Amino acid sequence: MKHTPQAQAMRSALTLLAFAVVATAVLGTTWALTADQIAANEAAARAALLSQALPPGSFDNDLVADARPLPARDAAMLGRDTARVYPARLAGRLSGRVFEAAAPNGYGGRIELLVGVDAAGAVTGVRVVSHKETPGLGDYIDSAKSAWSAQFAGVADAPGMAWAVKKDGGRFDAPAGATISARAVAAAVGRVARYAREHPHLANP
Repeated sequence: MKHTPQAQAMRSALTLLAFAVVATAVLGTTWALTADQIAANEAAARAALLSQALPPGSFDNDLVADARPLPARDAAMLGRDTARVYPARLAGRLSGRVFEAAAPNGYGGRIELLVGVDAAGAVTGVRVVSHKETPGLGDYIDSAKSAWSAQFAGVADAPGMAWAVKKDGGRFDAPAGATISARAVAAAVGRVARYAREHPHLANP
C-alpha cells in the first residue's frame, strides 16, 4: 500500500479499531470479574449479618443459599413488597429462621430489619440493615451503636400480646425523647414474631 494520505488514514483507523476491540474486551472481562467479586462480597456480608440474628452454633447450613421468597401477601405483613426467609438448620433439623422485615414509620423513615426466631418461636436477634434515624439520638436501634435491641431476645409472641414500648403500654424500654424509633422497631419485630407463630412449619425441610 502506497504511503498516500488515504492509506495513512486507513492504517490509523485500523489501529484505532484494534485498540478499541482490545479495550472493550479487557473492560468486559474486568467488569465480569468485578461483578462476580461484588456479588460474592455482598453475599458474605449478608451471611455475616444473618448469623448475628441467630445464636452461635445454632445452624450449620448456608443461610443465603437456602433463602426462600415469601408470598407477596406475607411479605406485606412484614412491611415489605418482597421478603425472604432464611431457614437455619442444625444436622438437617430446622433450628430457627431469619426474616426480612421493615418498619415504615421510623423517625427518619423506613427501617430495614433482619429478625431471627428460634424453632420455638422466640426472638433470637434483631439486626438493623439500614435506617435514617438521627445520629446520636435514634440510631440506638442499631446493635453496632447500643445493646438496646437485645431486649427482644427470648421473647415469643402470644395471642393479644402488645409489641410496644412501655410508654404505650408494652414491655420494651425506649430512651426518653427518642421513642418513635423504638416504637417502630418493636412493632416490626412483633409482626415477625406473630407471623412465625402462625406459620411454625414455614421453611421446614
